[in-house]
Amino acid sequence: MKRYWPALLAILIVTGLSMVACSQPAAPTTPATPEVTPVAPTETATEPAPSAPSIAGYWEGSMTVLGADLTIIVKLSDDGGAITGTMDIPQQGATDIPLHDISYADSKVHFELLEGARLATYDGQVNPDGTISGEFSQSGVTGTFTLHQAEEPTPTVEVAEVLSYRAEDVTFNNGDITLAGTLTMPEGDGPFPALILISGSGQQNRDEELSIVPGYKPFREIADTLTRQGIAVLRYDDRGIGGSGGDPITSTSVDFADDAEAAFTYLQGRSEIDGKQIGMMGHSEGGIIEAIIGARNPDVAFLISMAGTAVSGYDTVIKQVERLTLASGLSAEAAAAAADQQRAVLDMVVAQDWTGLESMMNELISAQLNALSDDQKAAIGDIDTYAKQQVAVQLSQLQSPWYQFFLAHDPGEDWAKVTVPVLGLFGGNDAQVDADTNAAALRAALDKAGNQDVTITVIPTANHLFQDATTGSVEEYAQLEPHLMPEFLTAVSDWLAAHVQLPQ
Repeated sequence: MKRYWPALLAILIVTGLSMVACSQPAAPTTPATPEVTPVAPTETATEPAPSAPSIAGYWEGSMTVLGADLTIIVKLSDDGGAITGTMDIPQQGATDIPLHDISYADSKVHFELLEGARLATYDGQVNPDGTISGEFSQSGVTGTFTLHQAEEPTPTVEVAEVLSYRAEDVTFNNGDITLAGTLTMPEGDGPFPALILISGSGQQNRDEELSIVPGYKPFREIADTLTRQGIAVLRYDDRGIGGSGGDPITSTSVDFADDAEAAFTYLQGRSEIDGKQIGMMGHSEGGIIEAIIGARNPDVAFLISMAGTAVSGYDTVIKQVERLTLASGLSAEAAAAAADQQRAVLDMVVAQDWTGLESMMNELISAQLNALSDDQKAAIGDIDTYAKQQVAVQLSQLQSPWYQFFLAHDPGEDWAKVTVPVLGLFGGNDAQVDADTNAAALRAALDKAGNQDVTITVIPTANHLFQDATTGSVEEYAQLEPHLMPEFLTAVSDWLAAHVQLPQ
């Protein structure tokens, strides 16, 4: 999965900043105008007071929280008095986090990012030397920040590549929801076999970009590789992002399956596509989604699961917590303890004992906070307030329709109804979807279906994003090459070459 569900005790004060790729910025506010006391005119003309310097520009600096320093980049623009801006946090792979409620008056600067329990506010002063320094607070934690103006790096200009195939922007509908994507097709009249790409959890664009891994565009890589080999590929923006409409907040995997099946119906109506050779590839949650479709739609020609699960969400989360704890360098005992804590939490979620769960989470988080150093406690401020804010955020996530469905759903039951050819790909270093557990479960489910064409491949060093990894931890993602391993692309290409018929 690409939603990261670490043990509930983890304090993600700053990490939470990198989880806003899908947040919508609030409308910018007009900066306050300083009060000016009228002065009676005199016969002697005076020079007008100099206007305050603009804070528009490119600012670099750092913020310090709980004894740790993070580099930040703030980009501000002034459009007729309305200041807008974004923040980058390079160490977290977070870029263009929208700022809101920006104001500048009397040398004082204020801006905010995120909303609700994650709201972070920044209050600074423009110093005589032109720098900005001040304090920020988020979820009861306070810290300091400094900024200085710098020359903005010259953006890298992407040279348009001359493609050996056609790329067409397309739209298709799922009821009253319009979804937008890119269809790449080989040269020629076809009809071509086709592949639909389905992203993992969280809202991604058609390239399946992730804010925590700058430059990572796996769906673009897959489409480019396969289209050059004679296969048409459709990739699309998830509902609520890019060019696609719809509201993802109340949606579940079933709704996303309807979106992907609408893509299938759209391709069946294209004369350049061979309607009998349309398959799907789902990454992470996308594997759950394609299994839902494969179990109910016999016209889907083949399925490729890319680190997809074949066990329930409940079991996935428990194993994920254990694997992520080990990947972070902690002991097997610590991993087992974290898994036990998560299990206790999930049991209450399943029972929907929200009162009991809130009490348990308050105790767990308070115990962790009380174990912090005096300096860290001082930075947090009001421990009780901070704990309540963290509990509120996590309860909201656990109660969401998406999570409720994910936790209870067992994709193995869908895979047990799939009889078309299946390729299952897993990473040996995947800390989010355990390869051993899910490869075995996928094989067992397809055996139950009587499926005679199953290939399951585990790439030993691949992580959840199919990068060549060492630990498989989420923190390692941004440190690796932002590309799919050649072994992954070769495995997909070779399997498809043996399972589809190209036009003569």
